[in-house]
Amino acid sequence: MQPLTKRQRAFLRRQAHHLNPVVQIGKQGVTAQVQTVIDRALEAHELIKVKFLDFRDEKEALARSIAEASSGHVVGIIGHIAILYREQTDPDKRQIALPGEVSDG
Repeated sequence: MQPLTKRQRAFLRRQAHHLNPVVQIGKQGVTAQVQTVIDRALEAHELIKVKFLDFRDEKEALARSIAEASSGHVVGIIGHIAILYREQTDPDKRQIALPGEVSDG
């Protein structure tokens, strides 16, 4: 998966502004069940927020590992909330059209 451009990240952050977190990472951490819920949410919505209740010092590393495990991208981290994006594999079901093409660079 190619990295997102700065323009695409900014676009996705604007799209995520009104969203509420769909998953909360608590004392149990990122379990297989949590990863499954994240995968399903990304499949359904493409863009989601994940809130870190615990592991706040490790949120950046955890967000990267969650995104990698789900073949997605970390769009950004604001406070204790990570914004994750994964393009829908079925072109007919895509809800988000990213601006421009992904460029080298």
